[in-house]
Parts: sequence; structure tokens; C-alpha cells
Amino acid sequence: MEKVGHLINGDVLFDQSGTQPIYNPATGDVIRELMLAPRDTVNEAVSVAKAAFPQWRNQPAIKRARVMFEYKRLLEANRETICQLIGQEHGKIYHDAMGELQRGIENVEYACSAAELLKGEYSKNVGQSIDSWSEHQPLGVVAGITPFNFPAMVPLWMFPMALVCGNCFILKPSERDPSASLYIAQLLKEAGLPDGVMQVVQGGKEVVDTLLEHDDIEAFSFVGSTPIARYIYGKATEHGKRCQALGGAKNHAIVMPDADIDNATSQLLGAAFGSSGERCMALSVAVTVGDDAADALISSLTDKVASLNVGAFDDDSNDFGPLISREHQLKVKGYIDSAENDGAEVVVDGRQVSVDGYPEGFFVGATLIDKVTTTMQSYQEEIFGPVLQIVRAKSMDEAMAIIDAHQYGNGTCIFTRDGEAARYFSDHIRVGMVGINVPLPVPVAYHSFGGWKQSLFGDLHAYGPDAMKFYTRRKTITQRWPSAGVREGTSFSMPTL
Repeated sequence: MEKVGHLINGDVLFDQSGTQPIYNPATGDVIRELMLAPRDTVNEAVSVAKAAFPQWRNQPAIKRARVMFEYKRLLEANRETICQLIGQEHGKIYHDAMGELQRGIENVEYACSAAELLKGEYSKNVGQSIDSWSEHQPLGVVAGITPFNFPAMVPLWMFPMALVCGNCFILKPSERDPSASLYIAQLLKEAGLPDGVMQVVQGGKEVVDTLLEHDDIEAFSFVGSTPIARYIYGKATEHGKRCQALGGAKNHAIVMPDADIDNATSQLLGAAFGSSGERCMALSVAVTVGDDAADALISSLTDKVASLNVGAFDDDSNDFGPLISREHQLKVKGYIDSAENDGAEVVVDGRQVSVDGYPEGFFVGATLIDKVTTTMQSYQEEIFGPVLQIVRAKSMDEAMAIIDAHQYGNGTCIFTRDGEAARYFSDHIRVGMVGINVPLPVPVAYHSFGGWKQSLFGDLHAYGPDAMKFYTRRKTITQRWPSAGVREGTSFSMPTL
């Protein structure tokens, strides 16, 4: 059985306090064995990173950026291997894995501009012969904890910017699909990154807690479910660490009476069912304004949802793949059961889907549910599966009130031809990322990603300009060189201009 280990000081280490199976979710078979790091291994990773920090932080920003230029080339040259690892352990269809990797590479491209991003501000003669400037200095050793649904992209949201800012990074990937994360971390050495600057430790809660409590870890970035995000944010801040923790989501799309239903249908299909709905930006709820819009949307969606192909990652004719685990498969089916028991209408049912050649896979077919109400458990909680729910509203104000009342505020969208309605929606909706006829309003790499309410804990969003702020601390220097022989008297007043 192939083993997946840790990356410590440039080498893969197989130290373990236990092991955990890694599954191919399409077949249900165990394909690899994950080494779970003992506390001593985690502490060693931190110690090595701390020792590597002084030399790395003192490298000119342009030299750190050159590592990222070469790293981008290596990611592109090895994309086949990376996407195969994603498919094997996550189940994501190959074309979707390629899209994930490309979005991650775009963050590496942004990190290549480190020399520009890290320029401080300079003011001459703020007082008589006094100059003042600011610098963005690295924090030290920082850590990232990443989720199973994007084993390449989300790590690439974190460590490229952390590294070019002069920090050393410790990555704790998801224990469900860690191989792609480990592989892309190993490529950094080939790109010229010094040993010890980037480390990977594998494991679960014990590893996370060890990092959270470690005195030499300065900051944490986390992406995952809201309960865990809340826990990590609380524990990190309790131990005096900087933290950004991105949690769950329940993303809504308002479908207005004037919407282009054919376009809305096409967009909703990809946004709701792509990657099996295992996206924090998945559009899992369509709020229709008026029964006519609801009926038109259901009519347009039904046959198309029923015809979506679910299957293994290496067949590009499939639209989406299996869920990550048997446990999660049963959980998603349970939410569909719950909606039906609460009185919703299951229009297209994916609970009994069968995939030829893969009888033990963790599959759930595309599911469409109408007449969902806001009191239902399936509406209130994040399903994280290939399920699209329809909620009916009588007006745009009612539809917006439904969205605003939900605990999550990650992403949202409106389908309309009315510019006034779109402007009002974007101005007033209480959600962090908003699309106008764009169902997945994920910001590009030179903006920043993050939601509101229970979807984000911390002040700064992920990647983009906020990443530079998160991974550095500002220092302001005020300087004067008095003329020879000139001495000022003592003053006890507050200095002014």
C-alpha cells in the first residue's frame, strides 16, 4: 500500500502515531495509507521552519518572487499528475480538476508581483528634516489548514503569498485527499525554495490543536465548515494568534420574473452540480419571485437535471463525480429524505443513482427539490452535495429578506434583465460576494475572497490584496538626522507639525 507522509526540511518523512485509509470515492476502495503525525513531528516541523525564517525573510522580495515564477512553470508542466491525484482521491472529474488547478495557478501569478505589493509608503519632510515610511514585514512561521473539496486550489490561496511575503509555512491538508497537496508542496523545492521554508504535516484534530497551541506559530488560515472555523478562530485568538477562518455557506440565486430562464437554467446547472455540489460557492438554493417564474424554472430544469452524468473522474463526458466519503453520501441522502418528509417535492431524485462499473462508489445523482420552505432542516443547513432547492417568494423584497435571514452570507446571485433591480440587490444584500447574472461570483486572484456572517471569522479575506495584509505586519519608521552641532532643548509637549 502506497504511503503518504510529511514534508519536513525538504524531505518526505513517514513518521506516524497511527495511519488512516485514503479512498478512491468512485470505487470505494482504499488506495493509499496516510501517516498521522505525532506531536513530536509537528513540533519538529515548526522548529525547522523557525530556523529557516531569518535567512528567508532577508531575501529580497524579487528573489522570493522568482521562486514563484519557476513554481508556476512547474505547476503547469505537472498539471496531468496533479489532476490525476485530485481525481483519484477526491473524485473530481478531470476537466473540473483542471479548472481548480488553473484558479490556483492564478494566485501564484499574483504572488509573482511581490516586489510591487510589498512596497511601503514614504513621506519626506513630515516635519523639519524628518522623514517617515512604512514597511510590510513578515510574521514568522504561519500555518494553513485546508479542506478536502479543493486539495490544490485552496492551498494555493495560502502559501504562495505567505512565502513571497517572507514567512515560512506549515500546511495541514485534508486527511481525506492529501496527495495533491503534498505533491504541489514538493514542487517548491524544485522551484528553488530553500529547505525548511515550506513544510507539510498530515493528520487530524491532534495535529491542528498542536499547531494552534504552539508558541512559534504566528498566524492561521483555515477553510472548512463553520463549526470547525468557529473553533479554530476561537482557539487561535485565545493563544494570541492572527487568524482568518472561512466557514460554510448556503448560497442563493434570486430568479426574477424578467430573467432569461434558458440562461438561468444553464448557469444554475453548473453552479449547483459542478464538483458534486462540494463547493463553498455552490448555488444550492434558487429563490424564484412569483409562481410563474418558479414554474418556468422547474419546467426548464427538470429534464436537464435528470440527464446530468455522474461517474468516475477519468471520463470527461461525466458532469460530476462521487462524494468524498460513504459517510457524506449517507448524510446528503439524509437531507433529501428530510426535505421530502417535511413536505417538499422531490422533482428529480438522485438517491438511487447507479453508475455502471462502480457499484461501491459514493455517488448521489443530481437532485432537484421544489416547494422548500425556510423552516426545513434541508434549507437551514449546508448540504454540500448535488442538490438544488427551489424556494418560492412573492416579491424581490421577500426574496432578499430570505437571503439576509440565513446564518450564512458567502455568495449570492440575481438573474434579471433589470439594471435597477440588480443595482438595488448588489447595494443592499447582506452577503460578501455578489453576482449579477453570474452564479459563481468567485473573485479573481487580484481581488480577495470571503463572505459575511457565519461564513467568515476574522477581519481579512483570503488571497488577493488582503493576503498581503494578513501575512505581514506594518512597521512605521520616523527618522531625523540633526545638523552637526545643532541640539534641541527638551520639550514635554506632544510633538506637532
